[in-house]
Amino acid sequence: MKSTICLSADIHHSSLKTGNQQHSDLPEAVTAARFAALLSEYGVKATFFISGKTFAEEACELAPIVQNPLIEIGGHNWDCFEPLLWHRFWNKINGSYNGPAWYQRRDALKTIAAIQAHTGRRIVSWRNHMYMHGPHTESVLAGCGIRICSDGVSKNALRPQSHASGLFNFPLNILPDHEHLYHAERTPEWVENWVRRYNWRDDFGSESYDIETWTEIVLRQLREHEARGVISNLILHPITMYLCDEFRSARRLLEYLACRPQLWMCEVAEQYARLDQQGVMEHSA
Repeated sequence: MKSTICLSADIHHSSLKTGNQQHSDLPEAVTAARFAALLSEYGVKATFFISGKTFAEEACELAPIVQNPLIEIGGHNWDCFEPLLWHRFWNKINGSYNGPAWYQRRDALKTIAAIQAHTGRRIVSWRNHMYMHGPHTESVLAGCGIRICSDGVSKNALRPQSHASGLFNFPLNILPDHEHLYHAERTPEWVENWVRRYNWRDDFGSESYDIETWTEIVLRQLREHEARGVISNLILHPITMYLCDEFRSARRLLEYLACRPQLWMCEVAEQYARLDQQGVMEHSA
């Protein structure tokens, strides 16, 4: 039995000046458009989580993405938690890097409005920048009409989990790319210092890999999920895939995905909402 795969990508505005962006000869939105063309070539669906500022500042570059019928658009905050000191302050004050509930709501509504203005779509899927999930995330996003949020990393996440707010939480359950790949500024020495300084690790550990090794690990995990009938939640950052080997490994992964059932993040929410409802009905009966 072939299990379902949900592929997603995060896209950031160029003015954010991330390490990836500073090491790329192409704007991030352009690498995303090239990745979108690969999706069309292989017939693979994906959800693109895009920051609101990207639509405000680079709408023309996003046109090939918005017009691609294989792509669902989701939200990725307005400005990806700028300014940094503001969010560090709130994290220290009340343990919410995302900020207080009113601020998160303003961020979400501003992003939703920008995407709707440029695409005509009312989004229902969301991922916070850096997978930051705060104490107000569920209630704020659900109140803004978001149905599913894909924050965090959990290798044992077998399916999305419903929250009392009505929101589904669906963390990544396949080895992420950016945090586990050597690329851009992330040299072996840089990664070693980063891990030591911040004691960093996620649910897959603290190791990073060259792109070929990472790709083999991801393919193995996808096959393991397929053997178990587990839905896979896989992230591929277009700019990361471009910087690593100009999409050669991404092509290998897309070739694999093309032969498997695929769902957008919004479809994952719909499918599991139906299953949960059936479970309630069966239990009631």
